[in-house]
Amino acid sequence: MTPHASSPARNRRWFLHDALPAGALACLGCTRGLCLAPAEEKLQSAPAAQHKFLADSRMTFADVFKFTYQDGFIPLMNHLAKEVGREKLVEMLKQAASEASAERMGKRAEEFQVRTPAVFVSPLKAKGGMVEHVLTLEVVEENEKAAELKVTECLWAKTFRGAQAADIGYAVACFPDYASACAFNPKMKMVRSKTLMEGHDCCNHRFIIEG
Repeated sequence: MTPHASSPARNRRWFLHDALPAGALACLGCTRGLCLAPAEEKLQSAPAAQHKFLADSRMTFADVFKFTYQDGFIPLMNHLAKEVGREKLVEMLKQAASEASAERMGKRAEEFQVRTPAVFVSPLKAKGGMVEHVLTLEVVEENEKAAELKVTECLWAKTFRGAQAADIGYAVACFPDYASACAFNPKMKMVRSKTLMEGHDCCNHRFIIEG
């Protein structure tokens, strides 16, 4: 495993770009900076004024998902489904989400010298990041040839299922996992028979190197 795989900053960046569907960060608060007064004043000034866009939103992860998906994305998709048909829309979302996910993951993969299943799942084990707040998972197996994850709680599944939009949620948050695995390593594939999004008791992601 390369040093890249264990870097907290890189883990967060991987999650934001590849694990979290577009738009879910719309309301996350931004960090603030302090500005020191000129040396001759010998006093620390109040925090520098900042643009209102940079204010802390003070939203929970559940609030962010509700605002982004339940209140915004899902109603939009429901309207589109009425126009083109729900089955057609779901298939379009699967294809578009897979292509976008593969493109992002392909660029991320260039940063890794070793592309094993263990390296692929390593960011999901990072402590103190977003993954801990939106997923509850267990690493069942992890080696150079295979890695298996058991996910027992998922905020995507909870949000989309709560809005009666599990089919859309599966298309944009679950189905692209297959394309991401292949994009990370063309010899790697994902095998999965259960997802929380579809109403099962867990997600059983298994990533294996073929050949």
